[in-house]
Amino acid sequence: MQLSNSQDRYGVLSIVLHWLVAVLFLAMLAIGLVMTRLPLTDPLTFPLYQLHKSIGATLFLLMAVRLVWRLAVGVPDLPAGLTPFERFAARATHAGLYAILLIMPLTGWVVVSASPFGIATLLYGVVPLPHIGFIEASPDKAAIENVASWVHAVLAALGAGLLLLHVAAALWHHFMRRDEVLMRMLGRSRRSPTETDRETNS
Repeated sequence: MQLSNSQDRYGVLSIVLHWLVAVLFLAMLAIGLVMTRLPLTDPLTFPLYQLHKSIGATLFLLMAVRLVWRLAVGVPDLPAGLTPFERFAARATHAGLYAILLIMPLTGWVVVSASPFGIATLLYGVVPLPHIGFIEASPDKAAIENVASWVHAVLAALGAGLLLLHVAAALWHHFMRRDEVLMRMLGRSRRSPTETDRETNS
């Protein structure tokens, strides 16, 4: 089992982290859309907010691990033949997604800490997440909550847009360029076993 990334493919840990983060981010977006449209008196509102916060904390931790792992082992090379603009766009999209997925949970934590309701957070109903003390005690926390809520919503929209761009690029690579970009994140190869064996043995 290949744990670390190589020059032309991702390791198992990178693949698992990639898809786990993707699923959790989509879940966060879906839950966020639903819970913000429910009245506060709806019996689903409180558990959805708690689940949203729990997934957000998990997403932040996974992204921190993913960033450290990426810096430690690197990533496979971009496909040959890309234009300078395509290379820039690929790197900018990845950097944007990393930044958003790290910052967005923090802005959510700020919102919770500044909320006038002062509702405690129990991650998955078990682990308490304390509020940020100086924000909770600030006389300006209403303004802080408004700004943080706006930033949180903007980051969610930007993240969704970058995710769509990321998916479109992966499909373009797979169906138009017919290269390995999508397949290597699935832990597979477009090349036949004979070709792979020949390269391995050469």
